[in-house]
Amino acid sequence: MNYLIKDIQIVNEGKTLASDVFIKDGIIQKIDANISVAEKVNEINGTGKFLLPGAIDDQVHFREPGLTHKASIYSESKAAVAGGVTSFMEMPNTVPPVFTQELLEQKYAIATNSALANFSFYMGTGNDNLDEVLRTNEKKNDVCGVKVFMGSSTGNLLVDNPLVLEKIFNGVELLIATHCEDEATIKRNFARLKQKKETLEPSDHPIIRDEEACFESSFRAVQLAKKNDARLHILHISTEKELQLFSNMLPLKEKRITAEVCVHHLHFTSDDYSELGNLIKCNPAIKAAHNKRALWQGLLDDRLDVIATDHAPHTWSEKNEPYEKAHAGLPLVQHSLLLMLAYVKQGKLSLEKVVEKMSHAVADCYQINKRGYIREGYYADLVIADLTGSTTVEKENILYKCGWSPLEGTQFPAAITHTFVNGNLIYGNGQWNESIKGVRMKFDR
Repeated sequence: MNYLIKDIQIVNEGKTLASDVFIKDGIIQKIDANISVAEKVNEINGTGKFLLPGAIDDQVHFREPGLTHKASIYSESKAAVAGGVTSFMEMPNTVPPVFTQELLEQKYAIATNSALANFSFYMGTGNDNLDEVLRTNEKKNDVCGVKVFMGSSTGNLLVDNPLVLEKIFNGVELLIATHCEDEATIKRNFARLKQKKETLEPSDHPIIRDEEACFESSFRAVQLAKKNDARLHILHISTEKELQLFSNMLPLKEKRITAEVCVHHLHFTSDDYSELGNLIKCNPAIKAAHNKRALWQGLLDDRLDVIATDHAPHTWSEKNEPYEKAHAGLPLVQHSLLLMLAYVKQGKLSLEKVVEKMSHAVADCYQINKRGYIREGYYADLVIADLTGSTTVEKENILYKCGWSPLEGTQFPAAITHTFVNGNLIYGNGQWNESIKGVRMKFDR
């Protein structure tokens, strides 16, 4: 099906302009005023609405294989599409963890048959699979990156062998994405707190996983990257102190060290543990309000390069265990764009800045082929947003398999009305076309 979107406000590359968009064979064929085509098309009236490039989330956990009681690539990609996320990059801490090229390709096979959005998967690293990690260099145009847990993690994904870390940063030719929290600092903080109180609470989480734990690990990663001229991307920056490690002196395409901020660190603070408890327990922790203020400043002045979610669903029962046993992670991918649009309505940032940080910059950071922009010749990954609409997060409309959200009850002053993936209208006005699946993203490296 080909589409002609008429009289819509296109938000792209720092500007908002009224235009028409013609989509044919999955590609944006023409962007102009008053387009008319002789062939049969499905015409959409965009009057009063905004056309955005689909959001690209560079950090999600969709839990398949091995943890499908929490989520699946199908369920979470459907939630993503409903929220205007047309492409995702998924993490290796599944069961089994993605420690071999064979296991990596198995995930691609699952997604090919079930993902409603476009996809890529990170290669996982441990202390004992260096040879397999370095083989990813052969797939630099087919794999988003290599993931390194430089802090506490699940299973054996923690890389704490200095020699292995050195070889990863020296030998990997594609993007290295890191989770940075210092394990020794975390253990020391935990032991100190347990001496003071027998029962720990969710509000203790940012004390255990404190600012120093984040900074020490991020500083080490930056040192390794600079020494080896590695392409480093530090995920989910959560502290004011870490911001001194990043610069806005170069255009994004010229940066060798980049940083991501997640929507929950821009939205919640440690004050919210009193109401939400374990529902906002995540790693790195949501911290004191001064960090949130600094993160917003770092986002607006381009020290922080992209916005993502670290979407990490757990079952309701897993989140309602006592604090020490409760699983860490929040489901967010269905509502990340809506949350940022709400901040646009508040005057916190511009609509153009949202598009930059959730689409353009992610495409540039990862060198994604022909996505992330509204340009002729690019894939038609597009979202129509109604900024006069309204969306309330309720159990009945949550698409995550886990069935809950820390944003439940929130009313956003916007709505996602249409989501195109590769020119296919997968979601439109509450109706779904699940017969067409997303595709494996390619990278220009």
